[in-house]
This record gives sequence, C-alpha cells and structure tokens, in this order.
Amino acid sequence: MTDLVTLGLSPALPVIIAGLLAAVVPSYAFRKALMLAAPLAAAAVWFMTPHVGVFGILEMAGFTFETYRFDPLSRVWGLVFILAIFLNSIYALHDRDRMQDSTTLIYSGAGLGAVFAGDLLTLFFFWELTAISSVFLIWASRNPAAFRAGLRYLTIHVLSGVLLLAGSVMYATHTGSWQFNAIDVNAPGGLLILIAFGIKAAFPLMHNWLQDAYPKSTAIGAVVLSAFTTKLAIYALARGFAGLDVLVWIGAVMVAFPVFYAVIENDLRKVLAYSLNNQLGFMVAGIGVGTELGLNGAAAHAFVHIIYKALLFMSMGAVLMRVGHTRASDLGGLYKSMPFTAFFCLIGAGAISAFPLFSGFVAKALTLSAVAYGGYEIPFIILVFASAGVLEHSGIKIPYFAFFHHDNGHRVKEAPWNMLLAMGLASFLCIYLGINYGALYNLLPYPVEYEPYTYDHIVGQMQLLLAALFAFTFLVRFKLYPAEVRSVNLDTDWFYRRAGDGLFRWVWAMTDRLMATIGNRFGEAGRNVSGKLFNLFSPAGALSRDVPSGLLAIWTSVLLGLVMVIAYFAG
Repeated sequence: MTDLVTLGLSPALPVIIAGLLAAVVPSYAFRKALMLAAPLAAAAVWFMTPHVGVFGILEMAGFTFETYRFDPLSRVWGLVFILAIFLNSIYALHDRDRMQDSTTLIYSGAGLGAVFAGDLLTLFFFWELTAISSVFLIWASRNPAAFRAGLRYLTIHVLSGVLLLAGSVMYATHTGSWQFNAIDVNAPGGLLILIAFGIKAAFPLMHNWLQDAYPKSTAIGAVVLSAFTTKLAIYALARGFAGLDVLVWIGAVMVAFPVFYAVIENDLRKVLAYSLNNQLGFMVAGIGVGTELGLNGAAAHAFVHIIYKALLFMSMGAVLMRVGHTRASDLGGLYKSMPFTAFFCLIGAGAISAFPLFSGFVAKALTLSAVAYGGYEIPFIILVFASAGVLEHSGIKIPYFAFFHHDNGHRVKEAPWNMLLAMGLASFLCIYLGINYGALYNLLPYPVEYEPYTYDHIVGQMQLLLAALFAFTFLVRFKLYPAEVRSVNLDTDWFYRRAGDGLFRWVWAMTDRLMATIGNRFGEAGRNVSGKLFNLFSPAGALSRDVPSGLLAIWTSVLLGLVMVIAYFAG
C-alpha cells in the first residue's frame, strides 16, 4: 500500500472508481458493498501515507498536476471526509436508488480529490466535479420543485468554477506558478478566486443556493450534501486566504443573520440549512484571524460540524422517510414512535449548541478564543450572541417541534436499523470527541496548547445556554414565539430571482418576436423562390416550352465551357 501511495494513489481514486462502477452495476448488494468498501480503501491510503509530502505528480500538456498533497491541513479534512463517506454509506444501505448510490460516491470522492489537490488546475477539475455530481442528489427527489432548485444550484456552482478557472489563469500568469498555496487577494485573479470560494462557502448574498437546494433533496441527499461542498470551500479559504482581515467580518455576518431566518422557518430541514450557514461563519471568522489558534479552531469546528450536522440531517431524514415531510407545524409527539431517532437528535442538538462534554464545546472554544485574542471586539460579541441563537434554532427548535411539541397523531415505524446505526455512530463521536478532546486536537494543523474545560469557560458557556433556554421557554409559554405555520419566507434571493425571472421573460418575448419577424421574412422570400421555381419547372413553366435551337445551342456551349473550366482546375 505504501508503494501505491508513493506512486500517487490518492484516497479519492477508490471512491470515484467505486462510484463509476455503482452507476453500471445493477446488483443492489454489490453496490452497497462498494459503498462500504470505498471509504475503507480511502482510509487505508490515508493511514498508510508514510509522511507529509506531494505524491501523484503528473506531467501533461506542459502542466504539472499534483493529485495528492498530504500535509497537516489536508490531512484533517481528508480524514473527516472519509469518515463522512462511511457514515453516509451506512445511512443509505436501505435505499435502492442506483443513481443516488453512484453520485454519492463520485461527489464525495471529488470532495476528497479537491482537498488533496496541490495545484489550482487539479483543484478546478474536482471543484467542478463536485458541482456536476452533487446536483443529482437534489434531482433524485424526482419532483418539479427539486428539478428547478437543482438547475439553480448547478448554475451557481458552475459559475463558481468558471470564476475559479479565470482567476487561476490570471493568477498563474502573474506569478508563474499554478501551486495552490497562500493567494494574494490583490494580485490579478486573486479576488476572482476569493469570490469563487465565497460562493461555495455561502457568503452573505451568495448563500441562497444552500437553503434553496438542500431541503429539496432526498433524505439521504441532504445528509451527503451537508458534509462536503461548504466544508471544501472552508478548506480552500484556509489554504488560500488565511489571515485576510475582511473574513472575520464576513464570518460575523454569516453567524448572525441565519438566526433570524431559522426562528421563523417552518421546514425543519431548511432550519438546518440556515444553521449550517451560521456554523460556517464561525469557521470563516477563525480563518480571517489567521493565527495558529484561529486555523486550528476552523479545522476543529469543520471536523466536528460535519459529524453533528450530518447527525441532525439524519434524524430529520428519518422523519421525512416515515412521515413524508419535516414541517414543524404538522409534527410533534414523534418521540412515542421514534424514540431512538429522538434521542440521537438530542445528542446532535447538544453538540451543535456547544454544551460541555460535547464536541461542539471543545471546537468552538478555539475559534472564540482566537477572535478574542485577535482584538476583534465587535465580531466576538456577535459570535457570542450567535452561539445563543444556535441553541434556540438547532438545539431546541429542531428536537422540540419534531418530537415533543403538540402531538399531531403520527404513529409511524422507527427508522430502519441502518439509519439508527449511522446515527448511533455519529452520536458516539459527538460525545467521545467532547470528552477525549485530545484526540481531536492531535489531528489539527498546528500544535495545540489549550484547555477548554476551565472554570471560567464552563460557567460562561452554561450561563449563555441557560439564558437562551430561559428565553425560549418564556416566549413559548406566553405565546410570543413565532408561530409555526405553513409559509414561504423571502430571503435575499428574491431580488435576483425576481429580476432574473423578469429578464428571462423579456428575453424570451424579444426572442420570440425576433424569430417571428425572421420567420415572416424567410417565409416571404421562400414563397417568392418557390413561385419562381414553380414557374420554371412546372408543366406550364418556361422549361416546358419550345426552345429555339439557336438559344439551346448557346446554353449548351455555356454549360460545356463551365464543365471544362471545372475539369481543368480539378486536374
């Protein structure tokens, strides 16, 4: 295996190959075996990589492609991506959708490939492959809303790839290198690359694809999507733009505004999508600080977030499978029918809320400390406020309205055994990493000398959480909490979707009028030509009339001359 690594076998390769095989293999059992074997093979490559270095160097068309760069930053992202692939494969064991099995592997393998890419061209290839393959997880719902959302999702992510390629060409031309390392945002192409990363990271005003597409995907698709696309963008930002000051402020905005949308949202999977946006903000802020503590915080948060966010999406996916929807207004009382799912959901809620002894506590502490030590007072206050908001919308709202609120009479089966197994493993990791946080800290890019379980930190966090819990209880008790009703909440995408819809209709109308005008002109010309041809070739036409022999001889000579000229030049 070590020889294969030194020859350039990236952990992404067995996963992508398994995905391609799954697309053509009709056997359900064989596909599921591929889905379980692929992450195990990738993990074997990861563990057997002998040392930090660049492997898989390919020379092609004058370019040098680095397909497997193994260093402290890519190592941690690669491991959690492999872990996510394995959990997702277990979660999907009951499903028989061949397209979903195949695209899950190809998409997650492409995410792995992008993380281990050592140059911008290799990054671009896998960047676009993630976009093209992941859209099928949205379309797998097979309904008109999912199809339209998938088209919007694909358009936005292909645009991200186009910007990445354009920026990379400009940047490489300027620097003379395609290496994917720290990028100067002020250099030619640097800003385009940042925007490309920002689209995938769901920066403010670029975030709407996430809330639009993820809730419309399948129960399995949402779990898979939550793990890779945005966290790949976080990795790219950490690799290329660590220490960029503006990212601290962008992160502060990202953690704040989703809280308000999540409070009024009725679709619980959409609440999780807004919550995902909120969590990304903590990571972006840590990257913006750019210190070792900040980058460790972003990496640790990404690692644990992939696990506990997948757990929450898994629990809502089980509800979707059994009940048929995840509308808070029509759920409640499900703990009676789905007690294990409810229990696992509570563990995910505790982890995302950063309760002590859960993984979110030991990861988020690094980021908050980095922002505080960096002297960013206002962003720090916003991040603390958002931490309370996380408890409200993900820690309380999700499990409360799904499982414990007013009983709507749903009596359904518990989730399938494989779903429960995947949720159980994710729950174990949420607690294990919260208690044995040294195992997490040892994976981080830089040495960690930090103790999360100090008296001040524990008391401060518990005060914050208890205050948020009291506020939620007070608002619900006195009926001041926004009612859970069926509704459509407008986000900032309304503006460009409205404008885009108007522009599309105008272009369609103008094109229709233009084609009608062209059609009329061609129709008139066609009628004139057909009339002349009829007059020439019809039984009563000119060619059917008697032709004087002198005129016939002249035309015969002309045609013969043309034939001789053509024959001369052809010879």
